[in-house]
Amino acid sequence: MPLLPATECAESPSLPASHPLIHWTTPDGVTVSASWRSERGAPAPQRVVLADDTTTADAAYRLACAGTALLWQGDFHNARQLLQAMARRCDATPARKKRKAAPPAGADNACPAGAEAFHKHRQAQSQRARILGMVLLRFEPDHTLILRRAPDVQQACTHAWGAAVPGDMDSVASLRELLGFTSAEEWRRVGVEIPALGALPHSRVFPHYGVFSPVRGEYIDLVAQTPLPVVPPGQASAAALPVFDIGTGTGVLSAVLARRGAGPITATDLDPRALACARENLAQLGVSERVTLLKTDLFPPGKAMLVVCNPPWLPARASSPVERAVYDEGSRMLQGYLNGLAEHLLPGGEGWLILSDLAEHLGLRSRAELMGWIAQAGLQVRGRLDAKPRHSKASNANDPLHSARSAEVTSLWRLGLAVP
Repeated sequence: MPLLPATECAESPSLPASHPLIHWTTPDGVTVSASWRSERGAPAPQRVVLADDTTTADAAYRLACAGTALLWQGDFHNARQLLQAMARRCDATPARKKRKAAPPAGADNACPAGAEAFHKHRQAQSQRARILGMVLLRFEPDHTLILRRAPDVQQACTHAWGAAVPGDMDSVASLRELLGFTSAEEWRRVGVEIPALGALPHSRVFPHYGVFSPVRGEYIDLVAQTPLPVVPPGQASAAALPVFDIGTGTGVLSAVLARRGAGPITATDLDPRALACARENLAQLGVSERVTLLKTDLFPPGKAMLVVCNPPWLPARASSPVERAVYDEGSRMLQGYLNGLAEHLLPGGEGWLILSDLAEHLGLRSRAELMGWIAQAGLQVRGRLDAKPRHSKASNANDPLHSARSAEVTSLWRLGLAVP
């Protein structure tokens, strides 16, 4: 399995700058090029070798660790097994280190996860993603996959990449990324049941690829249970409860509020994928006539009685599109929401901030810091509702951040204008 000489990723005049070329050499010495695709923004590998059913997991793991990509030519199911074997090798290394660093018997093991543990965990995740992202697949221009026992992935790839257009060339992407597409396609087909939306079959939300799936139901329950603000008597719009839903994602919070009778609702997002997803969900839930979707950063024009926002809860850099619902570098969205809220509230209105305190338990942000941002924005806390998370990581003692996750609380902060 000879290595190819390192080559520069040349740009094709017919391709957008986001799609450089990846090159490899066939066994008969012909150099082949294809469009490189990476949802997480990974650069095109500089060294590529061909791999097939004879490639061992040990050999693949060594090459991937050294920065050499493997373009798969064999059976699709064997490629998945190879990737699983490589994942076990990735995960075994931290486990050995953990055993080596374990405190002696009888020592106090209740060491809270802090910022250092979080950053080490993120670094390990990034390294794992880089290694496992080195198993590559070649796709036809119409996004089909020509391998033995390959599933039909055309629709999943089309939903992630967009429809093929005339003149497209073959493309190469990682097997790991494709598995993310097919998993997201299953979510999109089956949907996620949201009890707060009522009884089946009219209580499902269907996430799209790249849009955060509302599987953490506690934040939705908080929005469903919190009393709506009361429109002051004498207002011209006393019969309405205008709402802004900031960063709508799948549109689930707009749907819950519409089902509660709030509205008209303006839901905003910057991501075209999120807006398309929200549009489909609101339509199939029968509430689209109560919700206007708008592509904008944070707030729409005007004011509302209720302004809801569920920003990413960890101040760190996202490494892929779907992570943007979890990681908010520099707390940009959180602070942007707080700083702009006062000028978008009607008299007597409320801003609902739905936020996990995991960042506080990890030492990434303090409660005092959050309260300081609220006060500096001319706001005050009118009340708070809390809920414990129900996701599996909260009870997984083997999770590297377990001590922080087990203490996590998700809160809905009811914010209003500060009284002079």
